[in-house]
Amino acid sequence: MITLLSKLIIKNYKDYASPPVRLKYGMLCGAVGILFNILLFTGKILAGTLTGSIGITADAFNNLSDAGSSAITLVGFRLSDAKADKEHPFGHGRFEYIAGLIVSMAILLMGFELAKTSVDKIIHPEEVTFSFLAMGVLIASILTKLYMFFYNRGIGKKIDSAAMRATALDSFSDVTATSVVLLSMLIGKWTGWKIDGYAGLMVALFIGYTGIRAAQETISPLLGQSPTQEFVEKIEHIVLSQDGVIGVHDLVVHDYGPGRRMISLHAEVPADGNMILLHDTVDNLEKQLRKECGCEAVIHMDPVETNNKETNRLRAETLSILWEIDERLTLHDFRVVPGSTHTNLVFDVVVPFDLSMTDEEVKKAVNERVHALEGTCYAVIDIDKSSVRAE
Repeated sequence: MITLLSKLIIKNYKDYASPPVRLKYGMLCGAVGILFNILLFTGKILAGTLTGSIGITADAFNNLSDAGSSAITLVGFRLSDAKADKEHPFGHGRFEYIAGLIVSMAILLMGFELAKTSVDKIIHPEEVTFSFLAMGVLIASILTKLYMFFYNRGIGKKIDSAAMRATALDSFSDVTATSVVLLSMLIGKWTGWKIDGYAGLMVALFIGYTGIRAAQETISPLLGQSPTQEFVEKIEHIVLSQDGVIGVHDLVVHDYGPGRRMISLHAEVPADGNMILLHDTVDNLEKQLRKECGCEAVIHMDPVETNNKETNRLRAETLSILWEIDERLTLHDFRVVPGSTHTNLVFDVVVPFDLSMTDEEVKKAVNERVHALEGTCYAVIDIDKSSVRAE
């Protein structure tokens, strides 16, 4: 259904990175989610009234909250598409993350309320009336929610939407919740056990777990999670494939919402190269990154000495020293500053976050080894972290 509607409604429906296409997918899935959840709420309220089951009734209101969550997702996509303004020069793309966070909070609230109701039902159990109509409604609900889970997860991956992935998790929690309610109703009919309250409590715990997972997925980009390794490698490949660029470092990714990334990086170029031509190369790189990676790029040129044999020798020896300490250590911005009594080797050391040594310990270890190898040389070091920074 969603696939057919997307082909009919969305122009260029396979251009998932396009902001207008993402918006239309978000609006379409939100509208379909509202429709399905209202229909399920109506059916379950009827079934809960007929059977007197707190589990079915709670599941019905869970679907009503899901309709609200779909509405929030829809509004979030619309707000995130608002154009940049004076107060928000990078746009409003993070509204989509906020919408996903609100959905996760709604999931947690529903789980908490269901847990309270279920505990009361455990303390004061009541007979649940079996109904084939109720069973049919629950089975239909399970199938519908499975479909909603798959289409929300699939489209969420295609358009890289945290809000839709949160909605998909919500749909899957509903599949589990309704399955438990159906199972408890069948067990009650076959055995006479009054386990409706226990079933509701199990559902509540699972809904709470799902809400926490969804919250984690939406909070992470708001806090500034690292970009994927695939994205980083793609940027590095594009930059290093340009003639005249011999290295790249200090890559920072700024995420202002899906499809709204800005990056900054340092591109190393030969110090004796034609700076005008190299500047033109950097300008072309920024345009290429915008086209192929969908991000705005700001590139700083770092001139690097490449034809000085002594500098090259000292750089190679210093890199070997770093690898003796930890093979994951690298360096950049290496330069030699000679003096009348000693020579300073000035460079940045890139260390992984999980390195057991502190920054000061790394500096001391490198300096001692550099001085032992080259008696008149001292290392002047700045420490960088190897994980690409995100803001």
